[in-house]
Amino acid sequence: MPVATIAGADVAIDAEGFMTDSEQWTEEVGVFLAEQIGVELSERHWEVIRFVREDYKAQGETPTLRRVSTIGGVPTKELFQLFPKKPAKKMSYVAGVPKPKGCV
Repeated sequence: MPVATIAGADVAIDAEGFMTDSEQWTEEVGVFLAEQIGVELSERHWEVIRFVREDYKAQGETPTLRRVSTIGGVPTKELFQLFPKKPAKKMSYVAGVPKPKGCV
């Protein structure tokens, strides 16, 4: 696996740049990753990111957009506003978890 230096930390990533070890993630890494995709993080972004990380840890699988909407309580329309164009992929990227299954 390739390794990248993100926010001063060496982290393992896959070919698409998604972190492969979620334990290496820190909030500083999350801020850096968000900047890379043009997302300025607000408190609402952090609520989504925390849910994605907690759900991933509990389920062992990256939550889908539908799961974040229904279980996490964030309307799909709002997810598209927070993480434009490909919200599931972008929120997973920033949260330091693998890309959700079914994402292209």
